[in-house]
Amino acid sequence: MVRTAAERGRQVRARLRAAAAESIAEHGWSGVSTRGVAERAGVAPGLVHYHYSSLHALLTEAAVAAITDLAGELDALLAAAPTPEAGVRSMLAALDGHSGTDPTALLFAETYLAAARHDDLRQALSGVLAGVRERLSGWLAGHGVVDPTSTAAALVAAVDGMMLHRPLSPGPMADAVAGPLTRMLGRDAAAGGDRE
Repeated sequence: MVRTAAERGRQVRARLRAAAAESIAEHGWSGVSTRGVAERAGVAPGLVHYHYSSLHALLTEAAVAAITDLAGELDALLAAAPTPEAGVRSMLAALDGHSGTDPTALLFAETYLAAARHDDLRQALSGVLAGVRERLSGWLAGHGVVDPTSTAAALVAAVDGMMLHRPLSPGPMADAVAGPLTRMLGRDAAAGGDRE
């Protein structure tokens, strides 16, 4: 099968993004090199700068894409949850799937740290978080949660914080924090909340 130059370019970019995300998790944001990413992706180092204006641009795109994919899992969790309380519990259970030293948790932590130093990364990551808060707020509003916008912001901040704490608290966290987080949902009595 003959591939076009555009298809080959897309495949190379995808391999570079995957290699960059793996490298961030393995070496830390500042420990990633152009040569290392290229070797991991199986391409010549010159292709990194052919496809990206800089190594930082590649790292930013790779990290934001990975976190966007992770954030996208929220939609499936919420769709399967019959109540806000069940949704919160599902979010927390998903966190328990990360040890804190797994590649996803490390990529998450490294990206948040780097965002404090790079405006473009901070803005891109802020956009991802705003989208998560908006989707969660809409879902909470549909389930009768009082002040869904503020509640969504607090829940996202809590979940992010727990993800950042995973290396320090690698054991199960869902059961320990589910009660306080579900109580903050503040549902109307008419909504039939299963508050604990």
